[in-house]
Amino acid sequence: MTSSLARRLLAELLGTGLLVTVVVGSGIAAQQLSPDDVGLQLLENALATVLGLSVLILLFGPVSGAHFNPVVSLADWFLGRSTRRGLSLRDVGAYAVAQCAGGIGGAVLANVMFEVGTAMSTKHRASGGHLVGEVVATAVLVALIFALVRSERGALAAPTVGAYVGAAYWFTSSTSFANPAVTVGRMFSDSFAGIAPASAPAFVAMQLVGLVLGVLMTLVLYPDAGATADEVVVPHTEPRQGSPRR
Repeated sequence: MTSSLARRLLAELLGTGLLVTVVVGSGIAAQQLSPDDVGLQLLENALATVLGLSVLILLFGPVSGAHFNPVVSLADWFLGRSTRRGLSLRDVGAYAVAQCAGGIGGAVLANVMFEVGTAMSTKHRASGGHLVGEVVATAVLVALIFALVRSERGALAAPTVGAYVGAAYWFTSSTSFANPAVTVGRMFSDSFAGIAPASAPAFVAMQLVGLVLGVLMTLVLYPDAGATADEVVVPHTEPRQGSPRR
């Protein structure tokens, strides 16, 4: 039997929420601890995100797969649809709502913990270079996740995805949001990790472009990747039986 949808949605809400708490909270802490060194702030923020994301994948992955990202959920549906594996389109919508709600809640929680108050971010990020960075960050993330699963290395997802996100903080100009739910959540903190609402739609649009490129890359490198869609990001179900899901 698969995990019930309610349990999976709770895991996605909590996992995405805590991920944003890690990103925003460590950003606020870095800003307070190293107010005159932006490079050090980014290093502190990136290290906390690497460690936090790895732990959250291990904690919630067995229940929901630890997508924490609508882009990953969409890719899971698209690649798995031909083999009737992965999420249904209905479940993708439910996952996305839970992920976005969790992202907002996670930002608010970080603001409360650091007593900075919740306010919409004023940090504008949508330059041309930043948008290209989001395409690259998202495309490689999608391809990496499905490469791990297809090559039966899903057990390495937590450290590997965490390591990639940490690296992408530095090699992409956008600091690798690569996640619409995280982007939405980060609008609710006027801090080092925030993003102005005016910049968010362009970021999300480029993340969707990155999704398409990541899926294409996956299909070229691993044409049968959809056969393992049930195991994204980490294995979380037993084989499905019964009536068709779509």
